[in-house]
Amino acid sequence: MLTALVYVGAALAEIAGCFAFWAWLRLGKSPVWLGPGIASLILFAWLLTRVDAAAAGRAYAAYGGIYICASLLWLWAVEGVRPDRWDLGGAALCLVGTCVILLGPRAA
Repeated sequence: MLTALVYVGAALAEIAGCFAFWAWLRLGKSPVWLGPGIASLILFAWLLTRVDAAAAGRAYAAYGGIYICASLLWLWAVEGVRPDRWDLGGAALCLVGTCVILLGPRAA
């Protein structure tokens, strides 16, 4: 359960940080957006180190599905664009992959 919360927090931090750069470069917002964006990306990286995994690559791979779902929620909640059935189907497929990576039996 803690891993899921860390992944959700990391996803929100990464999306917010990246969106700050998007807002500056693509939406013409002030460079002041970069300060919170950088802080958010630092928080994202720190949170991923809190995941209980033996290998960083596996932690990052499993995180991908969570990130995709969080991105679609951001798309809807912040950008006002409702995800379509292809977005939702792709996200569901990614979550299945996340579960396989996180919960699959490992050889000793």
